[in-house]
Amino acid sequence: MAIPVTMADILHSVPAEDKLGFGTIFTDHMFVMDYEAEKGWHSPRIVPYEKFGVYPSNMTLHYGQAIFEGIKAFRTEDDRIVVFRVNDYLNRFNQSADHLCIPRIDVREVKQGLFQLLEIEKKWVPSKLGTALYIRPFIIATDPYVGVKVSDTYRLFIILSPVGAYYAAGFNPVSIKVEDKYVRATPGGLGEAKTPANYAMSLRAQVEAKKEGYTQVLWLDAIHRKYIEEVGTMNILFKINGEIITPALNGSILSGITRRTVLEVARDWGVKATERQISIEEVYEAHDKGTLEEVFGSGTAAVISPVGELSWKGKKITINNNQTGETAHKLFDYITGLQYGKQEDKFGWVETVTKL
Repeated sequence: MAIPVTMADILHSVPAEDKLGFGTIFTDHMFVMDYEAEKGWHSPRIVPYEKFGVYPSNMTLHYGQAIFEGIKAFRTEDDRIVVFRVNDYLNRFNQSADHLCIPRIDVREVKQGLFQLLEIEKKWVPSKLGTALYIRPFIIATDPYVGVKVSDTYRLFIILSPVGAYYAAGFNPVSIKVEDKYVRATPGGLGEAKTPANYAMSLRAQVEAKKEGYTQVLWLDAIHRKYIEEVGTMNILFKINGEIITPALNGSILSGITRRTVLEVARDWGVKATERQISIEEVYEAHDKGTLEEVFGSGTAAVISPVGELSWKGKKITINNNQTGETAHKLFDYITGLQYGKQEDKFGWVETVTKL
């Protein structure tokens, strides 16, 4: 199916790769599609990246019925533009849609639109290690109605942003505050959906943690305030006595695609990788015994983010002498090797969009 394209009148210059931040620069075009109850998803198109109008009564502005995803495209050493695990991300997009009562997308149709958009914007994909073209699909409700109900109309967008490292520290270990005052998500809630409400809920704790000098917040469960869930922007993994342990998906933890990648790669290497409930007390006890070898986060934005310090109720512990651990380093090198075409893709996770 041919998707109509309206080209922008002015095409912007591609920024220098050493000047990229995260999420501040956007390409010239975006993919858009609409939904109406009687027509389903319709009118896929590629148009200039620009402002769009909504009524002040737009339901998303009042009731937050919206979802989003985060995917990355890479430029390989042989000048191919590739995407990593795109089907898994778009399938998770549909899972989030189910949670928010948003109509599911046709993954194949949206993927086609994304690939056509990437073909148009391929000059924006940076090549330097640590850079990528960040892909942000999102859906908002568009009914002009001030009343709590499920919207009858929606709009889907895909916008693109060339990005550098997510954290200013790059691949160096970050410090994390274990949050024991606020909670992010509860069982039966929206914790496993990528929806704006989850991230709005995390802001106050994040601001307070940054004032205290921490990079991120590690959330505990809402009921017992002792079982580890996830960090604000990534899943969390612990290497204890040779075993990688990460909190099991319980309905309030995002099912991270990079988390899944880490577990599958580790098991392929013969490393024991376990998904189970783990308490903050267990982590601190492992540190006291000398068996806590590494702590690292996993996420689309940072890929692997080593953790050098945890602080819980005023007690700080340093992990691996505040150095990046061997496992985190090996996983980072392997996963980014797949993404940049340096590593053989025996899992079938990398798809080529086009060749420059």
